[in-house]
Amino acid sequence: MNTQISPRERQLTELDHVRLSRLDAPTESDGLADVLANADLVPSREIGPDIVTMYSQVEVRLLRSGQRRKLTLCYPADAEPAAGFVSVFSPMGAALLGLRVGEIASWQTPGGEPVQAEVQALLFQPEASGDYLT
Repeated sequence: MNTQISPRERQLTELDHVRLSRLDAPTESDGLADVLANADLVPSREIGPDIVTMYSQVEVRLLRSGQRRKLTLCYPADAEPAAGFVSVFSPMGAALLGLRVGEIASWQTPGGEPVQAEVQALLFQPEASGDYLT
């Protein structure tokens, strides 16, 4: 279950990076490990309002089907895929973290099928609303 990491530079808040680095990620979260190792770290107050951070609510469009989905990127304890809460440890979650609106997330399903989704909109980002501690 490998997540393909985008070659473009991703940005993470310093707080998200610290919190995620402290969690014991399962081995299938190799994509998250790559994001954490290679992302440009930014203070929470300086992160762009168009970047997917933890607890951001995003609208994505699956490229193959055109289907649109609203998702909230969360920590594993809060994951509820049926309700749209996607763990950052999942291939989809790791692929979304640190992307900008308009960029493409790429990952593979557990069966190895490649999936791509465009980040259409950031419906909510904690930092953009003044929440620098969530």
